[in-house]
Amino acid sequence: MAVDVYLNFNGNCREAAEFYAEVFKTEKPQIMTFGEAPQNPEYTLPEEAKDLVMHTRLSINGSNVMFSDVFTGSPFILGNNISLALVSKNEEELRSAFDALKEGGKVGMELQETFWSKCYGSLKDKFGIEWQFSHEGAEMQ
Repeated sequence: MAVDVYLNFNGNCREAAEFYAEVFKTEKPQIMTFGEAPQNPEYTLPEEAKDLVMHTRLSINGSNVMFSDVFTGSPFILGNNISLALVSKNEEELRSAFDALKEGGKVGMELQETFWSKCYGSLKDKFGIEWQFSHEGAEMQ
């Protein structure tokens, strides 16, 4: 099970990811925008959110560093824009860590199936640390 760093940006994620790719001489990032993601027919995506980066990842000296823009209307606090992403092929391990870390914390998204993971969720633990949990399986290839 890996713990990856997840960085959030306030509309300039594409610029930051491309900059870091150049600095660390990695491959150019493959970027998915909110507009490219499968849409919920019950929710109209705001026009200003369509070009924001939903997700990209760089491998920097053997470490995964993931990036996204905060969604339109979501709070952004410079300095607190980092979360830890627990990525595992073992769903039971993810669920156990999620249940333990949510005690005294605040769940942002219960563990659930998404279009990118069969088990994804997020929370802030009792110490104020933001965590994301994601099952790494065939759906992420």
